[in-house]
Amino acid sequence: MPTVVRSHAKINLGLGIGAPRSDGFHALATVYQTLELHDHLTVTAKPAAATVIRLTSNDERVPTDERNTAWKMVELALKMQQRAAEVEIHIEKRLPVQGGLGAGSANAVAALVGLEAELDGPGSQAAGMAQGFLSRRLEIAARVGSDVPLFLIGGTILGMDRGQEVYPLPDIEPVWCVVAAPNVGVSTPQAFRDWDELCAADGLTSEASTAKLNELSRAYASAFAGGIPRGNRQGAGSSGVPAEGGDLAGPQESALVRTGISSWIQNDFERVVFPQHPSLAEIKRLLAASGTPEAALHASLSGSGSALYGLYLTRGDAEAACERLRPVGVKSHLTRTLPRTAYWREMLSH
Repeated sequence: MPTVVRSHAKINLGLGIGAPRSDGFHALATVYQTLELHDHLTVTAKPAAATVIRLTSNDERVPTDERNTAWKMVELALKMQQRAAEVEIHIEKRLPVQGGLGAGSANAVAALVGLEAELDGPGSQAAGMAQGFLSRRLEIAARVGSDVPLFLIGGTILGMDRGQEVYPLPDIEPVWCVVAAPNVGVSTPQAFRDWDELCAADGLTSEASTAKLNELSRAYASAFAGGIPRGNRQGAGSSGVPAEGGDLAGPQESALVRTGISSWIQNDFERVVFPQHPSLAEIKRLLAASGTPEAALHASLSGSGSALYGLYLTRGDAEAACERLRPVGVKSHLTRTLPRTAYWREMLSH
């Protein structure tokens, strides 16, 4: 039987970017958060004398050759394990392509999970989280892409260096999330070039940006560790997610408010992307609805965009945000943040 894997999206709860480095990359400090929103991957694999990979998708924009991150992940994993297999992967796209939601990177990890389940049995996932094996998986993931390792952790995650250095943070209670997917193309390489020009104009040196990002990383870690007491998960079901259609029980306050982080987190990409794409700034304003009873806990660009998101305490507030986007013709997705335990429990479809 083929293995069906949910490939979950991520958003960035804040994203600090450093000055360009000599290796051509940029150091980052960010908090990733996985969402219930997902693609579906169907993986079939069996041992073979030589590795053969076939990849298909319902979306013609998805590469179906070695350019695809899922293809790269499977090929590299088999090579590093000195195994060969005949592998078929079908990607059923639901997430925006190149939207800042990590869709391609999530597909890569989903393909790895499916491959392991096919070749080693359904119990392979628990073994895969053992420390030694996890380190090897993270090494493979980092070689495929900077955003890939976060999907081997799930939940709320601190990302450093190029984003590939990841550390689990205490999970926030699940909150409602509206993802706006405008029909706007944002070039990540161009966004970084614009950022480099901004750094030069501001006189931000590599040393100064390193200090800035180290301080930001410490602030992220401190806020989540101090503001989210152990065992404080009011209103969550056994999966850590509120019952469908329900809102959080107990005090009507989110960890994002309790930590104080929602008052200062920001995405540096907004400084260069919004001037180039003013419509995205307007979408953020609609999501935020500042000063209204339906205001977002936080609204932001995700990654370099073009997807944006708003986080809300109640489903009613989130649905109101979807309605605000409808007249301007922006497609929206209603979802929730997904804690780590639920992320792994829900990854393999049953």
